[in-house]
Amino acid sequence: MSIKSLVLPFLMLLSLAFTGCIGNNKSNNVAKVDVHQNEKPNIIFYLADDQDVYDYGCYGNEKVNTAAVDRLAKEGMLFTNAFTAQAICAPSRSQIFTGNYPVKNGCFANHTATRPNMESVTSRMKKLGYEVVLAGKSHVKPSSVYQWDKEWEPVPKKDVPRDYIPLDSIENYMKTIKKPFCMFITSKYPHGKYFDVKNPDANDLKFYPFNEHKKNDKSYVKSRAGYYRSIAEDDTQIEKVLEFVDAHLDENTLFIYSADHGVSGKFTVKDIGLKVPFVVRWPKVIKAGTTSNQLIHYTDVLPTFMDVAGGKVPENVDGKSFLSILKGKDEAINNYVYGVRTNQNILNSEIFPSRMIRDKRYKYIRNFNSLEVVEQNLTGKPNVDYFIKRGANKFKNEPFEELYDLENDPFEQNNLANNPEFKLMKKQLSTDMFTWMKAQGDILDDNNGNMPIITPKGKKGFKLDQDTPRRKIPDSIKNSLTKDDYIVIKHW
Repeated sequence: MSIKSLVLPFLMLLSLAFTGCIGNNKSNNVAKVDVHQNEKPNIIFYLADDQDVYDYGCYGNEKVNTAAVDRLAKEGMLFTNAFTAQAICAPSRSQIFTGNYPVKNGCFANHTATRPNMESVTSRMKKLGYEVVLAGKSHVKPSSVYQWDKEWEPVPKKDVPRDYIPLDSIENYMKTIKKPFCMFITSKYPHGKYFDVKNPDANDLKFYPFNEHKKNDKSYVKSRAGYYRSIAEDDTQIEKVLEFVDAHLDENTLFIYSADHGVSGKFTVKDIGLKVPFVVRWPKVIKAGTTSNQLIHYTDVLPTFMDVAGGKVPENVDGKSFLSILKGKDEAINNYVYGVRTNQNILNSEIFPSRMIRDKRYKYIRNFNSLEVVEQNLTGKPNVDYFIKRGANKFKNEPFEELYDLENDPFEQNNLANNPEFKLMKKQLSTDMFTWMKAQGDILDDNNGNMPIITPKGKKGFKLDQDTPRRKIPDSIKNSLTKDDYIVIKHW
């Protein structure tokens, strides 16, 4: 037998063995990792509407059905210290999309617009080669700032209280897209109107220090039961989206779940309003079942997306990238996160602004128009002072200053602001908060007597001397304010 006849079969066997090894590696996703190191991942951000961080199985509530979110936590990373700066819909979303806090980006009253000179996720991610899509509730404007490549409205569905996310459009898109995309799936759930649950049982709900006094309130229990049912309904939508992702996209897909703010702390700067659920799955990058206790913020989302896409984070955004945390490095991203509050909006419109600064343990709040200081805020104009006093009396139980040790008092029940042992801590946090406020161009400052009244240009609903569905003004005060009494926000 010739040497050639011996060598050829050996080479064929070697080739088959080598090919088999490659095939086995691919089936174990080893080959994918090498390829994806040079590819831009798809990015999906699922945002629920008005859901407390405490109402998830993965955050400790065993009585609520959040199986899909709990699955994400098992397969990815759960953040315990994620925050929005404002516990209302439009301002919260504007932070995610612009990387800037509400006062700076301009949207710090609900149903108002981002400043027209802001650059948002749509233009920034397009420049990095992404198609940017919104699927569901928008609640942000103007269109010149938010230029989505594709935008699908929520769709009606029978026998449920809220419209659904556009599931068909989402799946068809995932089946056919040929380039990297950044998709925001924005649900209308569990925001009220809630499901009508018959004969609800308070024992089926979990109560906390902020609401345990309502266990025997039948109206509250019924509303809360409907809220739990709406959470479960949203979970079915999340599960469908995850089915689409797993069926049509590869493992180089970054998936984030969050909810825009807590419903129990809406319009406040308490953690029940500002602390948000934040769960991230990114196979082969994020280790499954991990937890991060680092402070992150909604303003950090856009910088992180840009970092993931290979771009440079611009200097004119407030947020920072937390990509290093996703890759397994436990490092501080923010020393502080901040919060803002205005009760001047379409529905209530009371003058009671607040600001908040928080690190991992301590939190300081300044309520600028509390009853303690309202006399210093008065202008001498009876019609203006009527509304300043009205705002202070509306929130008469909220003190001028609040300080909490969140490690020992996570539900902010014990105010330490007047405790002499915490005098230096209060001073440090207060000083740092006002430094931040100045950098933001805030309309408030540390001088008592500065109590601005805000209104959008030409919008009746924001003017304090007009009735709204939730506010009635005495006839003697109606139409008594002039444009000189307001700070007019022209871009709204």
